[in-house]
Amino acid sequence: MNKVVAGPDVAVADIKNGATLMLGGFGLCGIPENCIAALVRKQVQQLTCISNNAGVDDFGIGLMLANRQVKKMISSYVGENAEFERQLLSGELQVELIPQGTLATRCLAAGYGMPAIYTPAGVGTEVGEGKEVRHFNGKDYLLEMAFEADFAIVKAWKGDTMGNLIYHATARNFNPLMAMAGKITIAEVEELVPAGTLDPDAIHTPGIYVHRIFQGSDYEKRIEQRTVRHA
Repeated sequence: MNKVVAGPDVAVADIKNGATLMLGGFGLCGIPENCIAALVRKQVQQLTCISNNAGVDDFGIGLMLANRQVKKMISSYVGENAEFERQLLSGELQVELIPQGTLATRCLAAGYGMPAIYTPAGVGTEVGEGKEVRHFNGKDYLLEMAFEADFAIVKAWKGDTMGNLIYHATARNFNPLMAMAGKITIAEVEELVPAGTLDPDAIHTPGIYVHRIFQGSDYEKRIEQRTVRHA
């Protein structure tokens, strides 16, 4: 099956108001820049966004926040976005902060078809308030539910027309987990090749998980916090 679509606007065309989206990437690395721009153009509203981070003020999910498109943000790190902070403190934005390992494992559980996981992270803290606690082998664990996302939107280095994906370096963090977990998975890639071109042993996400794919363009690949040593 050829899963190629013409571009990001076509790929996100059926995302409606109120949808729950997973957006891959780690910090600003490996984020689906083209699809985020298309969502901003589409002006879809009341979104719930599940992501490792909330972008920065003028890039990544920060563009959607500035456009008032996000109703709820589910993340593990949100410290680089002043507009996010303003919306949170003013009560405009719902926020669920999750330990990073729990965020990853809830994505994984969704991809594996598991309804929930047990984790020790968050026991005895605000994270655990109102959640079921079970005791295993002398230790308490929280019950955390698998995510339910209408769409997973990921970015890969290379992909083929069947949807097989290869990520590069840090972009291989949340993208593979989220690609498995969405009801519909959209992948944008830097290089799109014919089916059969990729080395099967190098594929990180099998095409069975991917429903739509397109070759992106004009990637900025911004660095979230540029730090260098003095000469």
